[in-house]
Amino acid sequence: MSALELCNLSRQFDGLTAVDDVSFSVNPGKITGLIGPNGAGKTTVVNLISGFLLPTRGCIHLYGEDISRIEPAHVARKGIARTFQNIRLLKEASVLDNVVSGFHRHERSSWWSSLFGTPAARQETSEFREQAAELLSRFNMLQFANLPAGNLSYGHQRRVEMMRALATQPRLLLLDEPVAGMNDREADALGEIFKRLAKDGLAILLIEHNMRFVMSLCEELHVLDAGRLIASGEPYAVRAQAAVVAAYLGG
Repeated sequence: MSALELCNLSRQFDGLTAVDDVSFSVNPGKITGLIGPNGAGKTTVVNLISGFLLPTRGCIHLYGEDISRIEPAHVARKGIARTFQNIRLLKEASVLDNVVSGFHRHERSSWWSSLFGTPAARQETSEFREQAAELLSRFNMLQFANLPAGNLSYGHQRRVEMMRALATQPRLLLLDEPVAGMNDREADALGEIFKRLAKDGLAILLIEHNMRFVMSLCEELHVLDAGRLIASGEPYAVRAQAAVVAAYLGG
């Protein structure tokens, strides 16, 4: 079963079509790429999947369940996590606390228990901090655990955002330009982490302009242009298609 399936998905804004009859799937254990020139509709697709926008037509299924018209918080509870083009961190909070915040979707203790620091609530918080530290170690960020997140470099802040997304323990991870602003060495190190996540069974949809990075990671590639899907398939075959070349280079 596909982790994610888009079926004839469309979205209009005041009569203008931003996404037009798009259908494709994302499979567990795979990194699937979604690319296209600026304004192609990629972020609109991500916003539709994550519930920030509702489709004008079509539907979205997560492991067979229709999630087309539920609120973003409910989409997250179903097991979808995302990162954003613009980093959204708690800049004054520590790196560790930023990552811990992602685990709160799995809280068992009541608000009342947390407020009064009951033994159960303290135990749960301790468990979350241990799990957050494990993520930091996985991303080679443990040495920054107690620093304010806003003091980190751009690339390291990107990593914190990704760790927070993974702390929600998603079944599908949406990565919206995760290596924007990074050099090749930083991007490649992150790519190895994404490969390991996919190997562990996570479904990943990667939206990215860095074609070298996309080609090194993705097993399947979908190309949007002016809101329409113009190509799908194996990355190198897709990249060579005339319609894809024209979309990026003109002509």
